Amino acid sequence: MRSTDTIGWFSDIGLDDRPYVGGKGGSLGELQRAGIDVPPGFVVKTGAFEQFVQALEREAPLRARIAALDPDNLEDVAACCQEIRARIEHTALPPAVSDEISSAHNALSESGRQEPVAVRSSATTEDAIDASFAGLQDTYLWVTDFEQTLQKVRSCWASLYSIESVAYRRKRGLPEEGVAMAVVVQKMVDARTAGVMFTRSPVTGDRSVITIEAAWGLGSAVVGGEVTPDRWVVGKVTGEISVREVSEKLIQHRPVTSGGIESVSVALALRHIPCLTDEELNALRDIARKVERHYGRPQDIEWAVENHTEKILLLQSRPETVWSAKDAAPVATVAQDPLQHLMSIFGGRR
Repeated sequence: MRSTDTIGWFSDIGLDDRPYVGGKGGSLGELQRAGIDVPPGFVVKTGAFEQFVQALEREAPLRARIAALDPDNLEDVAACCQEIRARIEHTALPPAVSDEISSAHNALSESGRQEPVAVRSSATTEDAIDASFAGLQDTYLWVTDFEQTLQKVRSCWASLYSIESVAYRRKRGLPEEGVAMAVVVQKMVDARTAGVMFTRSPVTGDRSVITIEAAWGLGSAVVGGEVTPDRWVVGKVTGEISVREVSEKLIQHRPVTSGGIESVSVALALRHIPCLTDEELNALRDIARKVERHYGRPQDIEWAVENHTEKILLLQSRPETVWSAKDAAPVATVAQDPLQHLMSIFGGRR
């Protein structure tokens, strides 16, 4: 199936398409282009969002109301956000948009059987180096039918108008006309093990190591902080495992047949053993190096090991921001008076 102005398949998109597919969508397409295994999927482009918002604007103002908000008046922000989110959640999609999503959703399924999907928001400013929206929009896991998928697409669009997102934009002075939302629809991975890895130590900033954190089941338990994951620190070049921390993993997230996920107890035999083998750690290291090499900067990567196939699939990769921001910060503040600046340097040398 070919991409259109409404739908973009991962194989057809990359980082250059972020204005239309958002940060998450662009990254997934870029990973697939680079030969990295990702679960198949497509992006509902910002063009669909724009059509939807224009229909809402014909009924009553939306963006102008947001732009006029005082970010320090949280009561007004909350009331406005609640009203706009309700409008988005309960308004039907334009038929042309709904039909294209339906065709893509059917193409993603195998043998006529609807596959569970993840529906994930992908804001156009998300994962940018200087202004990350990561964590401010919504993700819905194990969505089991088309009607649920359409509803979750609207929910992702609505999440662009959460109190946190709106306050974030208003405080930074971002123009509402430039803000749009794409939505990733991607086959779910029934994960045996999942987690995150950083191609730079999140603790020390060391670029010579890869830190891997993992737990049993879906990665949402690790990302959400609901389980203490196992942790390894692996030499990026040597492959030496310098740190092995095996935690007591009491819970895991598993899919529910009717849709969604639930938290269940980990079997006693699995609670105190590592959830990855050394061979898998080495495979993750190889993937992390390849991803970092492709992007040319340290990455924060989400991944999963698929049940039964034992295949490693990447779910997301975004730029590491904490240590990169520290690297970019000036070493010293330049004094307005050059003479005062020199005196401050030499005055202490007595």
